[in-house]
Amino acid sequence: MSHSTAPVAPATGNDAPAPSAPVRPQAPRRRRPPFSFSRTLETAGAWLLGVLWLLPLVYALWASVHNRDSATSFDLTAPLTFENFVTVWNGAPFDRYYLNTILLVCGILAGQILLGVLAAYAFARFEFRGKNVAFALVLVQLMITPDILISENYSTMAQLGLVDTITGIGLPYIASGFGIFLLRQTFKSIPIELDEAAEIEGCSRWGRLWKVYVPLAKPTLVAWGLVSVSTHWNNFLWPLIITNSVEARPLTVGLMVYNGTESGIDWTLLSAATILVVAPLLIAFLIFQRQFVQSFMRAGIR
Repeated sequence: MSHSTAPVAPATGNDAPAPSAPVRPQAPRRRRPPFSFSRTLETAGAWLLGVLWLLPLVYALWASVHNRDSATSFDLTAPLTFENFVTVWNGAPFDRYYLNTILLVCGILAGQILLGVLAAYAFARFEFRGKNVAFALVLVQLMITPDILISENYSTMAQLGLVDTITGIGLPYIASGFGIFLLRQTFKSIPIELDEAAEIEGCSRWGRLWKVYVPLAKPTLVAWGLVSVSTHWNNFLWPLIITNSVEARPLTVGLMVYNGTESGIDWTLLSAATILVVAPLLIAFLIFQRQFVQSFMRAGIR
């Protein structure tokens, strides 16, 4: 007796189990940092200092766009006016003051970058006798305030015939110890292999400086440039002593002369003149604040 077996049909695609969908890993939930009293206190203190710093500027801006009666009433419905700026601009040669200040800060910055880059490169990559002593003397400059050297600087400028000139204002600040130190630290952090690779390619020492080191030090140069411009834009004591005429007087001295002789006690005019002086720096800070912070973070001060 024979047994017949029925043929088994092959499995089709419909009978195969459906592939399971890939399971996406869930992102871990961010946990809130634990409460820290010291961190909260530091944040509150930072906000308090920020508000205290901002209040005089807010009042100056308010008073500059209102008349004398509305400047102290703080009436939000008071009409705005820009006559104070027109009066201030016509009451003193602020156009000449602006030109003098721009020429001053640009000249100082150009000289500081040139001397700073050369000196920092020498301290970072050259070996010569007295190198450590010379660099120590550069660091000593950071410990001496410029006001101590006013009498010696004035005597030197008088001997050179540079009294009451823009060159006389900027010449004592051409060599910046802070800039040399900052750039030296940046140059030392650049791998020496890049220098050696450029040398193998036939690049001279001068070419390696301007094609390798200076481009890589751009964040440091930006940070240093912003500090230099803001410092010498606001410098007051030395320009006051060395200048006597409108042809060389910067904005800070011009503002003092205007406040003392023209406007009297009119706070609206004083505020408008102050806003004219500080407005370029405020605008530049608002535009470049991110680059300013990132530049110092990348500069690697050690």
